[in-house]
Amino acid sequence: MPSNAATAAARLSSAPMMDWTDRHCRYLHRLLSRHVLLYTEMVTAPALVRGGALHLLEHSAEEHPVALQLGGSDPAELARAARLGAQAGYAEINLNCGCPSDRVQSGTFGAILMQDPGLVAQCVAAMRDVVDVDVTVKCRIGVDDQDPEAVLPEFLSRIVAAGCERVQIHARKAWLQGLSPKENRDIPPLDYDLVQRMKMLFPNLHISINGGITNLDQAVGLLDAGLDGVMVGRAAYHQPGDILCAADRRIFGAEGPDSTAEGAVRGMLPYIEAHLSSGGRLNQVTRHMLGLFAGRPGARGWRRTLSEGATRPGAGPELVERALSDIEVAARVTA
Repeated sequence: MPSNAATAAARLSSAPMMDWTDRHCRYLHRLLSRHVLLYTEMVTAPALVRGGALHLLEHSAEEHPVALQLGGSDPAELARAARLGAQAGYAEINLNCGCPSDRVQSGTFGAILMQDPGLVAQCVAAMRDVVDVDVTVKCRIGVDDQDPEAVLPEFLSRIVAAGCERVQIHARKAWLQGLSPKENRDIPPLDYDLVQRMKMLFPNLHISINGGITNLDQAVGLLDAGLDGVMVGRAAYHQPGDILCAADRRIFGAEGPDSTAEGAVRGMLPYIEAHLSSGGRLNQVTRHMLGLFAGRPGARGWRRTLSEGATRPGAGPELVERALSDIEVAARVTA
């Protein structure tokens, strides 16, 4: 897939989220939107290069456009991992400079890299030297006691000089000490204005904003304000229908009817069959489908049926079909 496919799709993207955006989740999201850019969970460069864990790169052709997020801080190792990712067919290689977890910090990557923009620039340059696809960076506006007004422009100037043409900015600081990863997603205040000022400072840099975006109206407003892209995290996972069903029309200007959650469920049935026939378990797929009908009649029953039934021995697509039938009955009753 050509690199510019990822750039075009980056107008709206679904954020990389550990334990959530695996290949089953991405397949579901692709059924809801043909155009949104999808990201893998973070894969560490050491796992690929030293551990030989190439199974972490597995994905289906139907997921494209899809980007691989890498974690690491050694330029040579990241270059080798990026080459493996490009060879596996990913349309973009993304470097994680935003995750605040202790485990990530101990590996000297994630948000702690905001403190060393020179090293990040070396990593970007090393990866760009060995792959033809886009190399991008996902970062915070700063960490701990840093002044974002000072450190973010410096950080961006260094990675732009190294050849980075696209960045995703989580519009919050990360506190490496004193806040958990969950708290780091909510407690530090959002500063959308700062990110918009970065777009004025770096007009040729493709900037996507991330953090606190919960609906398509908000995404459209941020795009209209001059940002190049919007990255949605938890809302795209917990209410995927609300974010993704109308995204192709509203964000990308595509013609045709919006997708539906019901249609996505039916599209998942052959995928589920294939997963089960290869030795997989139903709940590995259905755990990503629990929020499909969020806010709609029957949503609680849908979640209960899947969460309670999908772990039982022998559970198969008929469970999903029954849960969908219940949703459709609930819709008719309340119509």
